[in-house]
Amino acid sequence: MKNIFREGAISPDQIAKSIEAHQPKTGIGAHSLFLGQVRADEIDGKLVTGIRYECYEEMANKLTHEIREAAFEKFKLTCVHIYHSTGLVKTGEIGFVVFVSSPHRQACFDAQEYLVNRFKAEVPVFGVEILEDGTEVVKQNRS
Repeated sequence: MKNIFREGAISPDQIAKSIEAHQPKTGIGAHSLFLGQVRADEIDGKLVTGIRYECYEEMANKLTHEIREAAFEKFKLTCVHIYHSTGLVKTGEIGFVVFVSSPHRQACFDAQEYLVNRFKAEVPVFGVEILEDGTEVVKQNRS
């Protein structure tokens, strides 16, 4: 079972390398890429400067694997890659990536939505928002 977690932000280079690795796979006709970026929300008049993500990695990896396998059963897919950050991710940085490949675009679109929604609803990843004054706020929703 693959460890989907990466310490800190997921860099554009990591994402580009993942895309590049799929070029030789000529049975793929479509890719769909979801990037979850930390927003500079305002809470009590203070801006969010980052989110510190925490998780139960063993359980989260197991659940992610089950969700990924369910997507392969439900949709005609070639590849699915899911990555999530742990630790601090600053506003504007990427903390969640779902990369789906398929012979045809509709399966990519449908699987992408399915994977993101199930991950957010079921996988135990928690965020603590860091405000500009250093205050920490437990993130109430997982969107």
